Amino acid sequence: MPNMSTVKVGMPEQDAKVRVQNFEEVALGYSLEQAIEEAERCLNCKHKPCMKGCPVNVPIPEFITQVKEGNIEEAYRIITSENGLPAICGRVCPQESQCEGLCVRAKKGEPVGIGRLERFVADYQMAKGQKIDIDITKNGDKVAVVGAGPAGLSCAADLAKYGYEVTVFEALHTPGGVLMYGIPEFRLPKKLVEEEISNLKDLGVKIEKNVVVGRSITIDELIEEEGYKAVFVGTGAGLPRFMRIDGENLNGVYTANEFLTRSNLMKAYSFPKTPTPVKVGENVAVVGGGNVAMDAARTAQRLGAKNVYIVYRRSMEELPARAEEVEHAKEEGIIFKLLNNPTRIIGEEGKVVGMECIQMELGEPDDSGRRRPVPIEDSNFILDVDTVVIAIGQTPNPLIRQTTEGLDVTKWGGIIVTDETMETSIENVYAGGDVVTGAATVILAMGAGKTAAKAIYEKLNK
Repeated sequence: MPNMSTVKVGMPEQDAKVRVQNFEEVALGYSLEQAIEEAERCLNCKHKPCMKGCPVNVPIPEFITQVKEGNIEEAYRIITSENGLPAICGRVCPQESQCEGLCVRAKKGEPVGIGRLERFVADYQMAKGQKIDIDITKNGDKVAVVGAGPAGLSCAADLAKYGYEVTVFEALHTPGGVLMYGIPEFRLPKKLVEEEISNLKDLGVKIEKNVVVGRSITIDELIEEEGYKAVFVGTGAGLPRFMRIDGENLNGVYTANEFLTRSNLMKAYSFPKTPTPVKVGENVAVVGGGNVAMDAARTAQRLGAKNVYIVYRRSMEELPARAEEVEHAKEEGIIFKLLNNPTRIIGEEGKVVGMECIQMELGEPDDSGRRRPVPIEDSNFILDVDTVVIAIGQTPNPLIRQTTEGLDVTKWGGIIVTDETMETSIENVYAGGDVVTGAATVILAMGAGKTAAKAIYEKLNK
């Protein structure tokens, strides 16, 4: 008999008062007994609606069935047949709007904790230290992947399984992309990312670090001089957007990209043990309502800020961040200043001393389907802050489009591809992830990488 509880098995967590003092992971994961109990909530639906919500097509009912029976190694083999980064996806995927959003159990309670189970299986197998052997027949052809983020890593893994010699070119000194520089340690421990990238290397994938494609070498040179049969571009969206208001050039204003990169990849959180400082004042305003804004706010608090505000121009209902991250932020004391929008950042002697905001109300829905925020006349007020972090989105770095003749891009700089194959306007050059869609989710980027890998394989084997 299935476990008919209408709620998920609870996930142990660090107490909020304790965790705001450290960067250790907030959620602690299931035990084997808890995982089996949660897996028994799965009805094993024949039509598998959950799979329709998974961008990388993980056989979800099949792996959950193995968890029910305690066959965790087999569950891991099933997951990794489609997803090479299960420990990561189990932690950061927006399951509530993807696989779990289509779970039948959600009609009368909470959906099955698919993400929690995926995380458990990956962690369990990682703790055992056992690798899954995969038979690969090399075909002798080389394919280049530009960018070692989720899209690039996913594409590289599948290409390696198809038998290609795959080299990933990464601009930074550490592979992982946004997984390493963007998501804080308390939400995604770096050792897990390193471990899952290690699994990728076991497939034969080479990673060349500190190579800036577009400067160190061009796309054309990779194909014409280095002999790569195809190139996949998964360079993400690392160019921050600004609000274009007065005061954005003041000391004390960061983009979320800079703030999180300093803290994560350059380990500014351990300054002066590490050489990279990051200034965090007593009162911090983070502008934006997505997961990046939540990450920046919770990081600022852990770095010593006394008051951290999320300033967002719409209401809680339109907040785009994951519900779990919002809940964790609330528990940790982050202050939500909703229906407010900055109009200028105020400075003295070149430093931030405040931020003027205006109150908003919601009007009719805009093109995004969300109700349009409208300023309320004469409602301006000053928020007393000394640090501002801008987290309103990113666009692709222009380097590759500027150095690759014939590459068609959108007005905002995204590379244009065909939906079915991810091929660009240049034959045998493919692209996927945030560099195509703009900033989105890890799992959508991975799905694009897998689509491109399959298309590359099918084209090169005609």
